[in-house]
Amino acid sequence: MANLIQARLIHLLLAFLFVSSTIASSDVPFIVAHKKATLTRLKSGVERVSVSIEIYNQGSSTAYDVTLNDASWPGDVFDIVSGETSKSWERLDAGGHLSHSFELEAKTKGMFHGSPAVITFRVPTKSALQEALSTPILPLDVLADRPPEKKFEWVKRLLAKYGSLISVVSFVVLFVYLVASPSKSAAKGSKKKR
Repeated sequence: MANLIQARLIHLLLAFLFVSSTIASSDVPFIVAHKKATLTRLKSGVERVSVSIEIYNQGSSTAYDVTLNDASWPGDVFDIVSGETSKSWERLDAGGHLSHSFELEAKTKGMFHGSPAVITFRVPTKSALQEALSTPILPLDVLADRPPEKKFEWVKRLLAKYGSLISVVSFVVLFVYLVASPSKSAAKGSKKKR
């Protein structure tokens, strides 16, 4: 009984490996897309969102009629400053990379949860359009009340984190310099002996 169950599990595992290797070796594009959004405060009450989307074809064939559509930015919350939220390309070769970016200006204050961008493409062996989704963005706290960051705050953080290491390294360098460099009195003494 136990041998029969083990034999069936082994056959099932071999069938799964065969099917997955067949799918993996098929000649199709595999689209991976990464969406990133960053906030930039220009002045009080004005904040811009820079959105960049990177599209990669990790498959073994070319994707044709590639279209990017990022409709997750509502018009009542954001104004488009530069670029467009959609873009089309004729093709994306295997191992290729495409990028698109645009900039928005926030109109209202609050948390914004964006959805992934949609990438559609055509495979030569199939008549239907294929669809891929980008990675989602983290929630954006648009026009949030943030305390102004001080100019040298990053220097303080670096010194707090690496201050002891910097002092030890500087002492070692100073010691090596003093030992390795000849002293002036020794140089004068050698001239007098001549």
